[in-house]
Amino acid sequence: MKKIFTLLTCLLLLAPVFVRAQVKFGGTRSSGANDALEFDYASPKEYVIADITVSGSKFLDANSLISLSGLKKGDKIRIPGEDISTAIKKLWDQGLLGGVEISATKIEGENVFLDIMVKERPRLSRFTFTGIKKGDSEALTKKVSLIRGRVVTDALVKNTQLQVKKYYLEKGYLNTVVNITQVADTVLSNSIVMKINVDKKHKVKIHLLAFNGREAIKEKKLRKKMKGTKQKAFHHVFTPSKFIPSKYEEDKKKLIAYYNSQGYRDMAIVSDTVYKHDNKTVNVELNIDEGKKYYFRDITWSGNYVYKSDILSEVLGIKKGDVYNLEELEQRLNYSPTTQDITSLYMDFGYLFFNIEPVEVAVDGDSIDIEMRIYEGAQANINKIILNGNTQTNDHVVLREIRTLPGQKFSRAALIRTQREIATLGYFDPEKIGINPIPNPQDGTVDIEYTVQEKPSDQVELSGGWGGYYGFVGTLGLVFNNFSARDIFKFSKYHPVPKGDGQRVALRFQASGKQYQTYSATFTEPWLGGKKPNSFSVSLSHTVINNYFTNTGGVSTDKNGGAQITGVTFSLGRRLQKPDDFFNLSNSISYQRYLLQNYGLFSNDFKTGTSNSVVFNTTLARNSIDNLTFPRSGSSFSLSLSVTPPYSLLQKQRDFAHEPNSEKFKFIEYHKWMFDATWYTSLIGKLVLSTRVHMGFLGNYNKALGFSPFERFVMGGSGMSGQTMGNVARDMIGLRGYQDNSVGPQNPLGGVVYDKFVLEARYPISLNPSATIFVLGFAEAGNNWGNYQEYNPLDVKRSAGFGARIFMPAFGLIGIDYGWGFDRPGGVGGQFHFTIGQQFR
Repeated sequence: MKKIFTLLTCLLLLAPVFVRAQVKFGGTRSSGANDALEFDYASPKEYVIADITVSGSKFLDANSLISLSGLKKGDKIRIPGEDISTAIKKLWDQGLLGGVEISATKIEGENVFLDIMVKERPRLSRFTFTGIKKGDSEALTKKVSLIRGRVVTDALVKNTQLQVKKYYLEKGYLNTVVNITQVADTVLSNSIVMKINVDKKHKVKIHLLAFNGREAIKEKKLRKKMKGTKQKAFHHVFTPSKFIPSKYEEDKKKLIAYYNSQGYRDMAIVSDTVYKHDNKTVNVELNIDEGKKYYFRDITWSGNYVYKSDILSEVLGIKKGDVYNLEELEQRLNYSPTTQDITSLYMDFGYLFFNIEPVEVAVDGDSIDIEMRIYEGAQANINKIILNGNTQTNDHVVLREIRTLPGQKFSRAALIRTQREIATLGYFDPEKIGINPIPNPQDGTVDIEYTVQEKPSDQVELSGGWGGYYGFVGTLGLVFNNFSARDIFKFSKYHPVPKGDGQRVALRFQASGKQYQTYSATFTEPWLGGKKPNSFSVSLSHTVINNYFTNTGGVSTDKNGGAQITGVTFSLGRRLQKPDDFFNLSNSISYQRYLLQNYGLFSNDFKTGTSNSVVFNTTLARNSIDNLTFPRSGSSFSLSLSVTPPYSLLQKQRDFAHEPNSEKFKFIEYHKWMFDATWYTSLIGKLVLSTRVHMGFLGNYNKALGFSPFERFVMGGSGMSGQTMGNVARDMIGLRGYQDNSVGPQNPLGGVVYDKFVLEARYPISLNPSATIFVLGFAEAGNNWGNYQEYNPLDVKRSAGFGARIFMPAFGLIGIDYGWGFDRPGGVGGQFHFTIGQQFR
């Protein structure tokens, strides 16, 4: 049966899913033929495609559409047949078109000319959110995958709805409704504006959290484990009871893990349900099967040759009768943060290929026997060290801190220690130090790759403050922590200064006009000679203080005296190997010259004269903290002794009682003892406890001479030195909650003995190296005494408060605290304190 060319409905029946796709044949034969094209459906005929054209396309490339159809010039196709419907399906599957028609426009003998008529889908010109706040709108704009000019498909609309709902679902809005309407753009042709209307409804909270089948463990404990799924209660201020599906799924896993840790290894959540309680709350019910509580019975070892079984059992620390806890067992075998584990026992002695597998070999009632199957392998030697990521710091600066040297036995402890040493350099992001052992089983060696990411380490201090009597004090400081002295004459290395060798240069200037000026410069080489960690530093300082009369007009112009203090210090330190290599010993010698002219801030009895101070200092310190910016573990101890020559003991014929102070203190003498100790302990999660003890003692050699008027202790306030001119040649001890210099003897000299005790809880807000931020709460107590007869280490001034610290590489540590002093004159009082570039001591 023959039919004049029309819509070939038979081909549409072959592809019924294409609602808008059509196959249509129309056109003319060659010259002289009939106008109608006739096809025999009973006897399909084979044609050769002579040409293909595309019509209806505005934005899409015609050649690309022809290519996507699978048809090409010269192909043989059967008409009627599946070739045309297959081409339409391929085009439709792209999701770019709203309609497709393929027509035969002309037939010449065995040749057929085809035209692909397309109707393009509209494109997105812009989109808007309605029904929500500006902040949510900005956040959603970043989350939804909407790009101007993108083809608008049903899948795109549906995906946008799901992304918006998911955003609010994670905030506790379970019933959010999202309606999307498409409006034709009146400016751009074939474009639409997508209007996204959001009705987030109310937050859905948890009315009831129930554990059906619970018997062994109190419900209160189970609820504590589900920290992200809290039942409504008045005391849940910081943990609101929003229902968030993703956190609920996490909490179910935590619940199972907690049961397992209590010996219930078969515990299972049989089913759970979340159902509506009212319009704003839901009930959550978990049906649990606790199962039986199990205990460890016999633990045996197999495959161990290096260590005897009793040694391994002692390190494991799990005894017969202990509650069956797979989580604890895993820690004791592979990684324990507090004690030695089995894996570290082997890997610290080179057994990189070590593996251990605990196998339950018997379950008898409530008791389980475990066999520890060990593969020890051979010891691995370190082949080579690979260092990546240090774009500014020279290789030797990092490599000299590495504790895993080629030729040595592999050691996991050495890897961990190396990570700590690289972090404490201060040049790299401590959160992104990567360690990747690359085993070579063929030759029994291992390559170790260290990856670092540079962070800014130089600092700029630009600050101002009021210096009491002298008014405004401005400070400019520059610290280059990764300086390179050998490149100082290579101007191509200045960015803005030569860097990369780990040396430190610190420059500081502080002034209040002509009344007060101080200059200081310090250079430190941490590896003198480049072969051993022997540090060398030299520092120079000069301070000028001028007093002025105030004339009738209120202008200070007439000089009334002042002081000049000039000093130089040389120091040499070295890393010790005993008792362990966390210890350092440093020695220094310094000279200070004090030139006083009618300047009574040191002593009312000593206003004019010249004093000289030659001091030898030795400091024994141990520092094992894991991170310079935000320590989580480790400790820091320091014991220092500063001594001057005992001039008075060498001149026993002198009568100090009748000598003027200008002669008495011409050469300053004292001995000074300082002790500082800090411990860092991780409590829960990221919460860290810092415990600190600080003590200082100033002594003399000759009772007739008395204590030196210099180098005394001043306590109170932030403890920032240099902000008042009377604080030169003083040790400033902070005590938050009290005014500066208000704790201890109220005289210009200061105290001769002090102690201070601090508890500080810290929690990080951001550990980003460009801006590390943490908040803290503190309680501290301390006091300062003018003589040893009154000294009572427990007679302290107490305070408590809260604060925050921001560490920015360019400015150092910036802090603000508010403290309540409980023993202030007149009762309890509060005070703000601001610090820059220092920790409280």
